[in-house]
Amino acid sequence: MTTAYALTLCDVAAREVAGVSLALMPGEVAGVVGPAGAGKTTLLAIAAGSIATEAGEARVYGIPVMSAAGRRLVGYAREHLCFPSAVTVKEALLYYARLHRTGGEIAIVQEALDLAGLGAAGGLRVSALGRADLHRLALAQAVLGQRRVLLLDEIFSGLDAIARRDLRGRIAYIASTGVAVLLAARDPVALERLAARVFVMRGGQIVRAGSLGALLAERVLEVVLDAPPAEAPPGFRVTASGLEASLAGRTPEAALAMCRAHRLAVRASRVRVKSLEEIVLETHDLR
Repeated sequence: MTTAYALTLCDVAAREVAGVSLALMPGEVAGVVGPAGAGKTTLLAIAAGSIATEAGEARVYGIPVMSAAGRRLVGYAREHLCFPSAVTVKEALLYYARLHRTGGEIAIVQEALDLAGLGAAGGLRVSALGRADLHRLALAQAVLGQRRVLLLDEIFSGLDAIARRDLRGRIAYIASTGVAVLLAARDPVALERLAARVFVMRGGQIVRAGSLGALLAERVLEVVLDAPPAEAPPGFRVTASGLEASLAGRTPEAALAMCRAHRLAVRASRVRVKSLEEIVLETHDLR
């Protein structure tokens, strides 16, 4: 069976996930975002073949992920992946490489080290690594053996801006070689400069999805008032400084006319675009 998609999940359900469908093209970077307990980690585990589905199916290049052939195509970096602290970086990766291959392990380990930015750290003990290098080690483990789909769970969590930028660049390069990447993150900011498409999860389901450009093109009107209103006009919500309204389907002038119709003293107004964080919070507040 051949397919144009690198990864397809069709109505998958298991534990905290209920009827999720998505598909990734080769070379695409997509993100799954949502609060703790939304089902992100379970979804990645299903895609990796680590959890059997109760319904639906998960495939990589048309092959069931639970099959040996499917697993060989997927690299998975768990959020809390632990490496033995007493071994060296290279020894840790050699252990994983030998689980999947019967030869050439040294070469694929060196390739993974170089891709992850650990080329000079192979002889260091895992216990000597800082947080950023531990995340690079998780990436190196995931890419071992030229995997064609990468599943990265909270790969940016706890990193400073410089380390995040370095890791983003490495993931973007890997994707440019045709590898599909699915990232899971609680913090939407971690995805804004990398993911081309975003899936927002809540309660085990995808509640919003779209290209990052389309989601971040949504505009919001902020209105500063002399005094807060007792009740917000239709389509507005009360904020600390006044009111706020989505401009989907209407102009700023029309929204301001609504304020005037309700006899609100507008001191100032501005239009801005929504952040991905706001979009996630909106889906959470709709419960």
